[in-house]
Amino acid sequence: MNICIPITRDNGIRSPVSLHFGSAPIFMIVDTGSGACRAIANRNLNHDHGGMCQPLAQLAGEGLDAIVVGGIGMGALGKLKTANICVYFSEHPTVEETVAAFKAGTLREVTPATACAHHGNGPHGHAAQ
Repeated sequence: MNICIPITRDNGIRSPVSLHFGSAPIFMIVDTGSGACRAIANRNLNHDHGGMCQPLAQLAGEGLDAIVVGGIGMGALGKLKTANICVYFSEHPTVEETVAAFKAGTLREVTPATACAHHGNGPHGHAAQ
């Protein structure tokens, strides 16, 4: 499976997970079968929140099965759900730990009730630092 994990800097498998999907400077694409990972710069980083976040345009052609996030807004969540891409919360600080939890099936799925209702500075309260 190919999963996408938003990160704050590229340290390969030890990259720190970003607290928010659309504001992450980099997306890490991980093949959970082989463990291969590849970083993609977020060219849509400086967008207005809400309808301006274009996660599918940024990640088009990546063949993603799931996205694992520290937090995500309703607009992006809706677009990903429409594209049949599952979205889960990362409650771990690194890509390595997040991938292990994903493979173990211990991550909880993001729902409209648990998506971020606003965008502020600092943690959203549902992701580990």
